[in-house]
Amino acid sequence: MGSGGERREAERSRWTGSWLGGVRSAGVDLGYPGERLGLPEKGPGSVAGYGRRLVALLVDLLLAAVVAAFLARTFEWSGQIRSWTSTGVFALEVWLLTGLLGMSIGKRLCGIRVARLDGRPVGLGWSLVRTFLLLLIVPALLWDRDSRGLHDRAANTVVINSV
Repeated sequence: MGSGGERREAERSRWTGSWLGGVRSAGVDLGYPGERLGLPEKGPGSVAGYGRRLVALLVDLLLAAVVAAFLARTFEWSGQIRSWTSTGVFALEVWLLTGLLGMSIGKRLCGIRVARLDGRPVGLGWSLVRTFLLLLIVPALLWDRDSRGLHDRAANTVVINSV
């Protein structure tokens, strides 16, 4: 009688453990980020980590804020106009540099870049889509198991290590 109760308890704890612990604790092997896309696990061409992406974003935002502050001081703009200018400078920098070079200034400094999954350059059109969704913030915060935000999925891109 004791063994049956112990077995039910073990099954119950296993069920709740897999449910609360996510798919990895249920024994599902997801592989590494980018494996389904045919990317290497480490090194150049592998999916960039969250830390480098965050630092690159902060560098780009800081750069845009400095440019906007300079313009606001030169043209004596109010704080609200400076805020919108900062957003516009950020969007313009990310759109143009990602579309033409595959990386913004922050991404270049962090050793990461944006690449299309088909190997072609990102281009200004897909970069515009990606930048617009990035400005909405929420799509960039929703990730899949390959560490791609919705803005990357919409543009068929992935952020990879360049070094």
